Amino acid sequence: MQMKMRTIALFVLILEFISLVEALRLSMTTIASGMSVSTGKKRVVVVGATGYIGKFVVKECIRRGHETIALVRPGSAPKDDFFNGAQVVYGDVTDESSIRQVAFEKKTDAVISCLASRSGTESDSYKIDYQATLNSLNAARSAKVDHFVLLSAFCVRKPLLQFQNAKLKFEEALINAGDIKYSIVRPTAFFKSVSGQLELLQQGWPFVMFGDGEICKCNPIAESDLATYMLNCLDEPDKFNKILDIGGPDQGMSMKDQAEMIFEIIGKKPAYWAAPIGLFDAIINFLAFFGKFNDGAKDAAELARIGKYYAVEDMLTTAPSEKFGAVTLRQHYERIAVEGQEYDPYTTMLGKPKK
Repeated sequence: MQMKMRTIALFVLILEFISLVEALRLSMTTIASGMSVSTGKKRVVVVGATGYIGKFVVKECIRRGHETIALVRPGSAPKDDFFNGAQVVYGDVTDESSIRQVAFEKKTDAVISCLASRSGTESDSYKIDYQATLNSLNAARSAKVDHFVLLSAFCVRKPLLQFQNAKLKFEEALINAGDIKYSIVRPTAFFKSVSGQLELLQQGWPFVMFGDGEICKCNPIAESDLATYMLNCLDEPDKFNKILDIGGPDQGMSMKDQAEMIFEIIGKKPAYWAAPIGLFDAIINFLAFFGKFNDGAKDAAELARIGKYYAVEDMLTTAPSEKFGAVTLRQHYERIAVEGQEYDPYTTMLGKPKK
């Protein structure tokens, strides 16, 4: 029975890491330390508004009193608690003309793009992280928008994956546009992307980690704090035409550090199961071989590469200027241990949607 539980735990952890892209993706609305005072009300279009970070950006934009235009997919159902006060418009980001028609009927000051591919596979990444975001930029430039704020990712600093290359290709296009101000925000990680095992630990499962649990460290940032930082980009000149690496206020924490914190918070005796990191290599090589003949296997191999990347690479900012926010990871864990967390099939291991 113990071996069966370990096998299941290993399997679900691999799924969690494979599915993280930019979750690679706190639920509290806070006024973060260092928040600037707005220099004026603006008309702001938020692209990718129903995405995990997008909805927090919409909420913060409304809170500041900006005229907020939330561009969402046709058929989407935005949550009222995030979108009350916003003008919701429906358009297809894969069609530049659709964006132009629905989002820029009036003079617009800024576009904030929170678009991100869900899977991280090559086709998905270049469709969303590059082309759809480029469509949004081109529409903004045609409408003479002043400022484009991009949600990118810290991990593009060491590009080994398809979605990272797609993001960098768009970053280059944005920087070279020349006729629009930009701010490129690269967060380390979101709280939800490191808290997927909480429900299992509450049920008595061991914490599953790779190697000794000390391979890499991160300082994720709260979603609400990230939204605050992105809105600050509209008003703070030191963030104009810059690439901005940003993490939360914590010191870097390893997987084992986080596990010890969670066990303390939920009042359970620590229990661990260490999976060999070489397991990823075996999976990648197996899938890559069949990927020569099958697109599904090719995509699966890329997902496995993503999983390994997040298992071994630091997502960590150390400079004081690259740390931001009021919500710590401990505060996040203490809250979700009581309230639960938003269900996400990509990051919540064996979790269930809230009823």
